[in-house]
Amino acid sequence: MSNIIEMIGITKTFSGITANDNITLRLKKGEIHALLGENGAGKTTLMNILFGLYKLEKGVINKNGKRIQINSPNDARKLGIGMVHQHFKLVHNFTVLENIILGEEPVKNGILSLNSVRNQIIELSNRYKFNIEPDSIVSEITVGMQQRVEILKMLYRNNEILIFDEPTAVLTPQEIDELMRIMKNLAAEGKSILFITHKLNEIKTAADRCTVLRNGKLVGTVDVELVSKEKLSEMMTGRNLNFKIKKIDRQPGEALLKVENLTFTNKTHGKALVNNINFEVCANEIVCIAGIDGNGQQELIQLIAGMLKPDSGSIDIKGKDIAHIPEDRQKHGLIMDYSIGYNMVLQNYHAPQFNKFGFLNINTIYKHADTLIENFDIRAGQGARTIVRNMSGGNQQKVIVAREIYRGCNLLAAVQPTRGLDIGACEYIHRQLVMERDNGRGVLLVSFDLDEVMDISDRILVIYEGKIVANVLPKDVSYKELGLLMTGAAMHN
Repeated sequence: MSNIIEMIGITKTFSGITANDNITLRLKKGEIHALLGENGAGKTTLMNILFGLYKLEKGVINKNGKRIQINSPNDARKLGIGMVHQHFKLVHNFTVLENIILGEEPVKNGILSLNSVRNQIIELSNRYKFNIEPDSIVSEITVGMQQRVEILKMLYRNNEILIFDEPTAVLTPQEIDELMRIMKNLAAEGKSILFITHKLNEIKTAADRCTVLRNGKLVGTVDVELVSKEKLSEMMTGRNLNFKIKKIDRQPGEALLKVENLTFTNKTHGKALVNNINFEVCANEIVCIAGIDGNGQQELIQLIAGMLKPDSGSIDIKGKDIAHIPEDRQKHGLIMDYSIGYNMVLQNYHAPQFNKFGFLNINTIYKHADTLIENFDIRAGQGARTIVRNMSGGNQQKVIVAREIYRGCNLLAAVQPTRGLDIGACEYIHRQLVMERDNGRGVLLVSFDLDEVMDISDRILVIYEGKIVANVLPKDVSYKELGLLMTGAAMHN
């Protein structure tokens, strides 16, 4: 296969930090090419250069052997380059159809003509088995469906080079399998795919070749069939990692959270999203809520965190307050234009060590943040003064995890805490959650990652259509059985 894209000697710096240091990447026509690296390794920066969001400082980009200039996303689109970003670029109060055609609107005699493209969108959706309803409002569809909308945007524009930035970070296992199938079909049709990921299983499943970055530098490009997951891990981190977290069995202590007969109904549709749920989380245990996205997990955690009010039922929390790692880090976890320092004290800025006579003690706040930055290996070019918006998604997640664990609440509710994190960071976060359990706290975990669910949970509650349909121990259930429970299949046996 010939090279459709060549990025040669690419260099890019931010505030004195070299994000890309003389990196060369070659994408062949019709291949799936993975881009692997830890958080902050420079993967997204490199792809943002190819998509025209950043301008390179050194190096050249060739397409089909000819040098090209990409100064904006419009330039990239004209060259047939599309990108699905880790944080989707959708207008939430627009319909699916309106989002897909945004910027490429069909106009006839000065009037927007949606009907002329509706059938085209439906045909594309059916062709790739997306099952997208064009008139659905984006805010009312699942995250997995939103990602399919982003992919349809690229296909509608007939892009031939498709960039996926952490495409499986928010997907369920079933949605991940479906995305892998879609990517393989696209490559078989001649599309060329660049695929940023931290997940080695996905690389082995879907990718033809893999380019590895570490600390902004190129480590190498390998044929996926010829390299093991362990070797890829070592190339990415420079060290050997434990894929299985060791934890000692603990006897559950007192109940730190009691949920009784909890119900919450969507006022618009009249559907019970949380339907008469009962469970406990005790000290010294990690309880995982496992289920396919959209089955009430988000509403359940928001009820427990006090972000929603239940229709009926009760929530009893020992100590009243909880630590909360939210699903959407940018919407509910961070103030994006604040520094790390300020984000680290959002809930306790009024504490005596950070506040004196109504004035913030800035030096103490920054020293506190610098300690957490070091302890949680947060990559931040300007330390505690780094603006959160300028950080990678994975490092933004680490800021939230560090802040919430530091608070020391009896109960920690963690929703997809390792979403978007590299395997080294995942290993670290998993150890932290187990340590919280061992220190006598209770952890309520919501995860779509079955490996995560099975590895660190002491007990698994399966949620389906707003109800808890199973309460099982990891040792008593297989991956296949758990997957069936998550789809509600076991209810009908």
